[in-house]
Amino acid sequence: MLILNCGGTFNKRYDPINGELEVPFDNEAIKKILQSSHAVYNVAGVLYKDSLDMDANDRKMLARIIAESSEDTFVLVHGTDTMDQTAEFFSEIFSDKKIVLTGAMRPFEIDPIEASLNLGMACGFAKEMIKSGVYICMSGHIALWNEIKKNRTSGRFELV
Repeated sequence: MLILNCGGTFNKRYDPINGELEVPFDNEAIKKILQSSHAVYNVAGVLYKDSLDMDANDRKMLARIIAESSEDTFVLVHGTDTMDQTAEFFSEIFSDKKIVLTGAMRPFEIDPIEASLNLGMACGFAKEMIKSGVYICMSGHIALWNEIKKNRTSGRFELV
């Protein structure tokens, strides 16, 4: 399994100089969470963006990385605002890969519990997943990408 870090709120940290939350160019949040695991995971930082800043070229680059990888199972840490768009894009390309997208509504730096739960669930599900497909793991749910949506009013993902 390969964990691809795309950025998003999950990774954001407060910059005291400019007073803003920013996506840092590192995998620190993911590595901190994985330190408590007894399993070994490969982590690759591939994009460090808020998902609202992602575009078709970013999704194509991610798809190339997945297609060219010797792995067949992937967890993507991704921003929640366009997670569904990336998942839909992947579902049109991949039928032989196991892909789980996860993220967080609040940065790990501010609320480490949500990010840790989502990443832990995504990794556990991905390791045991038998059937290929594109899934989203958020808010205590794991479902095929088109069976779970972000409820912007309640600030959580829900099964549809």
